[in-house]
Amino acid sequence: MAKKKAVEAAEPETSDEKKVEKAVELKKPKNPVLGILAGERVITESSDDARDFFNQSRFGTLNESGKVELSLLEALYLLERDRLVIKSESGKTLPFELYVKKARKVEPNFWIRYVVFRDMRNRGYIIKTALKFGADFRVYDRGVKPGEDHAKWIVFPVHEASVFTWHEFSAKNRVAHSTKKRLLLAIVDDENDVTYYQVSWTRP
Repeated sequence: MAKKKAVEAAEPETSDEKKVEKAVELKKPKNPVLGILAGERVITESSDDARDFFNQSRFGTLNESGKVELSLLEALYLLERDRLVIKSESGKTLPFELYVKKARKVEPNFWIRYVVFRDMRNRGYIIKTALKFGADFRVYDRGVKPGEDHAKWIVFPVHEASVFTWHEFSAKNRVAHSTKKRLLLAIVDDENDVTYYQVSWTRP
């Protein structure tokens, strides 16, 4: 198993790579978009700024009413960047810490998953859930949006103190192999730094 640094670009970025990363940056709205926490998702107002979340960088999904339905992770990322204000269904504004507390009740491993989600997004990658593949995330190569091509990696976020059995480790490899994607283990330490390991099958 070799330590994987490809997601961080070991070589200096070319001008084309910089253009790609710039392309996925969000245009900051004059005022943050309003979103309502509704169970396992956050639903935005119907506005051009809200739809830009999806159109520019593929955050969430657009529904028939023109609103964007965000995952809890996507909503926190936008909240942390002052692009989204999140309220409860009763109208109470949810600050960062309170939102995280509520999200953890829905997803026990929420914070570890968020650290990896944030790290990938900050590096210029589009990252989406991968429940149908039996993984936490699927990640698209830089410059690729969902629908344009398949995801390049599936990602399993784990804390550095976590312990895997060989059976669990093998199962994750099988998921990647069966979906024809590369497997990344995203190891989160106590300082919220992430180290990636790419794992693959080897035949003697």
